[in-house]
Amino acid sequence: MLICAGVAILDDICTALRSQRYRISGHAADEMLIDGIDEPQVVHATSAGEIVEHYPNAFPCPACLVLGRTPEGIPIHVVWAFDGVTCYAILVTVYRPEPTRWTADLKTRMKQ
Repeated sequence: MLICAGVAILDDICTALRSQRYRISGHAADEMLIDGIDEPQVVHATSAGEIVEHYPNAFPCPACLVLGRTPEGIPIHVVWAFDGVTCYAILVTVYRPEPTRWTADLKTRMKQ
């Protein structure tokens, strides 16, 4: 059994991406089609991104929301879960953040 003991979830996710140890959920694939975002853009944005929300108690694996930019400079939000047993990252969803729902830096949700 593999055990990953990364310092931070984003480090573990990026390691998984470099090793091609990730999968894309059906929901994420649908959202990528809707927003015109492709897999290389997601990988690039994640690798150069930063965590803006942590979901340590997400089920079945801890997850986080990453803000990153595509190679073209388009900001995207990417939600990744990380399975520390298999060392696989799971792309949960991805979308272009709606400016009316986020602060100008796209890091904090606006109060509704």
